Amino acid sequence: MDQSAAKDLILAKLERELPAARTYHSCAHTWDVYLTTIDIAAKEGIEGERLELLKTAALFHDSGFTEQDLEHEEGSCRIARKELPVLGYSSPQVEYICRMIMATRVPQSPRDKLSRILCDADLDYLGRFDFFRIGDELFKELKAYGVLGTEREWHEIQLHFLQKHKFFTQTNKRDREPQKQVHLERVKKWLEENT
Repeated sequence: MDQSAAKDLILAKLERELPAARTYHSCAHTWDVYLTTIDIAAKEGIEGERLELLKTAALFHDSGFTEQDLEHEEGSCRIARKELPVLGYSSPQVEYICRMIMATRVPQSPRDKLSRILCDADLDYLGRFDFFRIGDELFKELKAYGVLGTEREWHEIQLHFLQKHKFFTQTNKRDREPQKQVHLERVKKWLEENT
């Protein structure tokens, strides 16, 4: 399995094929999830082949946006099933990668440790200090695709999402949950002040 070649292939595909209106689900987001996955995995004691599979899943998890807007996780798995065997990934490895990718579908449903790490890496920004900057990119994307129109609608979505979201790894429960709660309170305050 050539994880380095998989990384080069998918990052080039994302740069080339993602629409400019994908301001959140972008190559930058994929890179952020990839680096965050490595960080969480180190703290959770993941190494060897399992780490390589996890890193590959992080790289491919949103690649389906190059093919379709809805159910992009299926598209990501289709791309993984097409590209990864050529790079030396076995069929069971590809299916495990796809299981991790499918776990990131909201509401997230991870059933194993690697999927929990990927899910937390995908939404790690919810508990980081760049939450509002990254959130602005998602707002722009959702607006561009006609999902919502106003800032109030955006904050209402944020409120419901933050209230329902939960981190899965001990690392993110410890390192990200407290700051996520701070963001939740700021969103509530904005909605109260902008009624």
